[in-house]
This record gives sequence, structure tokens and C-alpha cells, in this order.
Amino acid sequence: MSNPGTLNRRLVVEAPVEAPDGAGGVVRSFEAVATLWASVDPLSAREIMDAARLGIAITHRITVRAGPDLSIRHRLREGARVFHIASVRPQDARETFLEIAAEERPR
Repeated sequence: MSNPGTLNRRLVVEAPVEAPDGAGGVVRSFEAVATLWASVDPLSAREIMDAARLGIAITHRITVRAGPDLSIRHRLREGARVFHIASVRPQDARETFLEIAAEERPR
């Protein structure tokens, strides 16, 4: 079980919003839907090749209080940092906290 005192970072939950692009497709943007307290623990870093650009992807374990309905369609933001959600699961049998596996790709 997580100690609520370790939830010392404020993250903004962003949900996708799709709008028609006028050519039969959609443009996806994100809008803030909630703010929550979290702990963010880096797990690993790996090099990636993304559209001919070498970068680094950093994985994190993010812990939040249960309650927000989060899925892999959402993302979390802390200032300019964006965390893409890979999975969400209860951290304990009582489902008091959620454990989120997330990936950050620094710009």
C-alpha cells in the first residue's frame, strides 16, 4: 500500500478530443479534465528510433489515489513533461491506489 505522503507531484489528466480536419480525417488534441496528486518513479530508459530521430524513452511507475477513470487513451502532464499511459491497474486488493505504467519521450 502506498503512503499518501509520497503523492507529492501534481499531474494534469488529459483526455483526447477529436475534431474533423475537413479532409475526411480527424485532428486529435488533448484537453485537461482533472488534476491529481501522484508519485512518479523512473524505471528505465532506452534509446528509440522515431521517424528518423534518435531519442530516449523513459518509463515510469506513477501512483495515484483510485477514483479517476483512467485508460490508455488518457495522458498525464506535469508542465512540459508528458506521460503516455501504457497500463493502469489497482495497486492493492482494496483498490485504494492505482499503479500506472507510463512512458515519457523528452523533446
